[in-house]
Amino acid sequence: MTKLIVCLTGMPGAGKSTIAEGLKPKGYDIINMGNAVREEAKKRNLESTRTNLGKLMLELREKNGLGAIAELVKPQIESSTANVILIDGIRSTDEIEVLRKLGSVKLLAIHALTDTRFDFLQKRGRSDDPQTKDHFEERDNRELGVGISSPIALSDYAISNIGLTKDKLIETTFKIIQSWIE
Repeated sequence: MTKLIVCLTGMPGAGKSTIAEGLKPKGYDIINMGNAVREEAKKRNLESTRTNLGKLMLELREKNGLGAIAELVKPQIESSTANVILIDGIRSTDEIEVLRKLGSVKLLAIHALTDTRFDFLQKRGRSDDPQTKDHFEERDNRELGVGISSPIALSDYAISNIGLTKDKLIETTFKIIQSWIE
């Protein structure tokens, strides 16, 4: 059976990581693209700050092509024994092309209101999460600059994470993925 690679895409704070965490118990392998950049930062002895991680992400793409972050997670996908692999944080069509060589790819876009995303990111507590509106807008612009709008626009399905409880968001996503398996 070909691996089903479900790529979660959406602006920062839309609910991708919440979905990934919530679906872990279903036996899916979860791969977070941001964590791949954080790991690379650790290898280079860079502190995982908003500025460092942003620069590193751009540098990796500049040096190794626009699919560079997907290339970083390839070994995890290739060694996975799960039938469904959830990729948290697809940002470009180039990344999708890298993944298409490894399995059957489906794109799932998550949408959320700007204020909701900002509030969530402020509370989440990752070292690179924006703490001011300016930092938030700067991050959104960086994401848009690397091409995140394309995977969102080209998604196989989109979930509007507006007024959904955490459980409902996870349950909705699970049903969509199940429909892709069947």
